[in-house]
Amino acid sequence: MRGLCREGPWMVVLAALVLLLVSSRWEGSKARPVAWGHLGAGRSQRARNVVMVMCDAFDGRLTFYPGNQTVILPFINLMKRYGTVFLSAYTNSPICCPSRAAMWSGLFTHLTESWNNFKGLDPNYTTWMDLMQKHGYRTQKYGKLDYTSGHHSVSFYLWSTICQQRSNRVEAWTRDVDFLLRQEGRPMVNLTGNKTFVRVMEEDWQNTDKAASWIRKEATNFSQPFVLYLGLNLPHPYPSPSTGENFGSSTFLTSPYWLEKVTYEAIKIPKWPPLSDMHPVDYYSSYTKNCTGKFTRKEIRDIRAFYYAMCAETDAMLGEIISALSDTGLLKRTIVIFTADHGELAMEHQQFYKMSMYEASSHVPLLVMGPNIKAHHHLSNVVSLADIYPTMLDIARIPIPQNLSGYSLIPLLAEMAEDEVSSRRLHPTWILSEFHGCNANSSTYMLRTDKWKYIAYSDGHSVPPQLFDLSADPDELTNIATTFPEVTYSLDKKLCSIVNYPRISASVHKYNKKQFINWKQSLGQNYSNVIANLRWHQDWLKEPRKYKDAIHRWLQMNTNE
Repeated sequence: MRGLCREGPWMVVLAALVLLLVSSRWEGSKARPVAWGHLGAGRSQRARNVVMVMCDAFDGRLTFYPGNQTVILPFINLMKRYGTVFLSAYTNSPICCPSRAAMWSGLFTHLTESWNNFKGLDPNYTTWMDLMQKHGYRTQKYGKLDYTSGHHSVSFYLWSTICQQRSNRVEAWTRDVDFLLRQEGRPMVNLTGNKTFVRVMEEDWQNTDKAASWIRKEATNFSQPFVLYLGLNLPHPYPSPSTGENFGSSTFLTSPYWLEKVTYEAIKIPKWPPLSDMHPVDYYSSYTKNCTGKFTRKEIRDIRAFYYAMCAETDAMLGEIISALSDTGLLKRTIVIFTADHGELAMEHQQFYKMSMYEASSHVPLLVMGPNIKAHHHLSNVVSLADIYPTMLDIARIPIPQNLSGYSLIPLLAEMAEDEVSSRRLHPTWILSEFHGCNANSSTYMLRTDKWKYIAYSDGHSVPPQLFDLSADPDELTNIATTFPEVTYSLDKKLCSIVNYPRISASVHKYNKKQFINWKQSLGQNYSNVIANLRWHQDWLKEPRKYKDAIHRWLQMNTNE
């Protein structure tokens, strides 16, 4: 089994960082609980800088045992050793734009109404970074943001000379139509370069270079505290041009350099139930993701291995940022946060991508390291990305609005006196995640508590719910909703107290139909050509009349149903 002693340029950097942290620890740190002002912008001490690295599609379970046995992630391990790792952190919506909208706003998805990858926050929405800038922080963003309406940075395509359309918004709008069409290329792997090829995802590396350079050349000269955000595309799968221009991203791409960081023997081949036994929403998802065909064990293992290698490349980018902070002496007074917008199924439950409430899709990494952050601390509390907003405000000592869905994580993270912790607004023992986009034919709601995961669909009646005991069934293979009806009832009642999900589902249904009608009318005579060449084009073009008729019947149905 490969270990952390494997030679590589980042190992030298890592060794130096460990020596630095062991010798100096964090500026202002003490062995005993310290006052809150030592973490935030207290009068007696300089305010803390904050650096946040947010990647795309990183399975949070890789940051702790046993998932962390599959791939070498030295800088995530560094953050675990000298900071806090959340063992139960979740996205508020397992898809890019809605998830990031929750993180930047501190609000649940049904409040932002970010229903799909095309609908996010208003471009002028006041984010936590805007508030930090208003209160004296220097701010900078690099890379993928993807939280405002019409700003999703993947899969634009040009149709003729008329206008630019978004592919997967239409697939989301038509999820209630009575048809099944593959919307993705079959998941595949692609090995590129040789054992010295490091910068596979060049766009991410360029943004990482910009962020590291900003730290070295600009942040060192600031008299004010700063907050830096770096958004990465990795380890999101790459586009698959061989299957057509508009056929999504289904290629897991890496180089031998990163693949060597993966321990093949530790890769777990997920169990799949027969297609006939799948939950109806799972079957729809698996089919539209082009995953219902036959896959060999080697294919599945390779897809997972290449995904893990892509995670290793992501970790190295995180390392570049930490190294820049260390080299400039800023690390000792900077809080570093690493997270992701959602996970990646990587062939679990016979799917890839996200858009699911299963752990691989909804569980995200969340690690925090810095001054007066508890070291080598593993937290099992359930938290979500909506908690980032109040946490950032808390660090900056900015008053936290009462209308937020999220809660500050500082009482869980910081070395604080007991009386100070008890006087604060503490996080509840549950989190909410919801999904309303493409590749799932129903609005989906997840309530995660201590050991239970409850998943409700649509109006709560037309689609059966799911219940999993994650302590006994971490792979979520056995739905026990009917086995434990009292637990199912109790959790559904709790979910309804948080969100009136039947009403939200009905609102999304109406929104989808209205948006589709407006879009169809805007195309005029070009409608037939445009709709035939979206991500489902390979199936659509086989029987175009059949699918157009299905949409026509859907449009004729009562919009008030």
